Amino acid sequence: MPARNADLAEFLRSRRAAIDPASAGLPDRGAYRRVPGLRREEVALLAGVSTDYYTRLEQGRQVSPSEGVLDAVAAALRLDQAERAHLFHLVRPRSGPVRRGAPAVQRVRPAVRRMLDSLTDQAAFVLGRRTDVLAANHLARVLLADFDAMPHRERNLTRWVILDDAARALYTDWEKVAAEIVGMLRLDAGRHPDDPRTAELVGELAVKSDRFRRWWADHRVVERTFGSKRFHHPQVGALTIDYEALVLPGEEDQTLFVYLPAEDAASQDAWRLLASWNASPAAPAGHGRPAAPGRSPAPDRPAAPDRA
Repeated sequence: MPARNADLAEFLRSRRAAIDPASAGLPDRGAYRRVPGLRREEVALLAGVSTDYYTRLEQGRQVSPSEGVLDAVAAALRLDQAERAHLFHLVRPRSGPVRRGAPAVQRVRPAVRRMLDSLTDQAAFVLGRRTDVLAANHLARVLLADFDAMPHRERNLTRWVILDDAARALYTDWEKVAAEIVGMLRLDAGRHPDDPRTAELVGELAVKSDRFRRWWADHRVVERTFGSKRFHHPQVGALTIDYEALVLPGEEDQTLFVYLPAEDAASQDAWRLLASWNASPAAPAGHGRPAAPGRSPAPDRPAAPDRA
């Protein structure tokens, strides 16, 4: 089975396995179930298609479902917006002529970089394909990590969150954050199923992290839009941030993330201290000290890689 069809089959199987038949309004006749969740024939019943048709769809065989059929399958499997988009991408991957001379590396527009640097009270960064960090302002580098100082192929948010001890210590809810960012990577992989650099990244993380292998096998997809995160910064302590994620106009594969402190007093105080950081714009997260008379920033100490 081609890799793309295998991804579709595994995604559909994982989604129907997650649904309790009773919650779907299906009668429990006491029949033994070899697998958790819904059977194929039950998904077909809920979607209003034949069992044979749904089976061929799940097996990745040559079927061309209409948008209405895909909508019905998505409803039967209770897919959220991101999962529904992922289903459509797997069934109908992007097509079109390959752009000759297209750059191998994504770049942000100069005006976007200037906009990031003008945000002095907010941490802001741009994520591109496969969660690559394309640009970040000073406060984002202080809060998270200095991606600009990393080798180019290591400037990736998923890689950093999964493999770096500093990330694990920084996020109060590391397991939740890490699982969600793997879901973001899975969503991007569905949009660009033949990207060799995505395959390279997934291969590296699968070798180095047991947790990544488990989360990747779950086939969960996540689209980040807004929310909050809890941090325990090594220098300013506990704080909560609120974030917004905005797709950049004219750049559908580039998303601007803006972080600002939550409204509680502790987060506001910690953020003000973080914003006053007496470190060079290239300083990584957790390095240096807040500005204080007669004191110099503490020396850098590289973070050790994590074999999660």
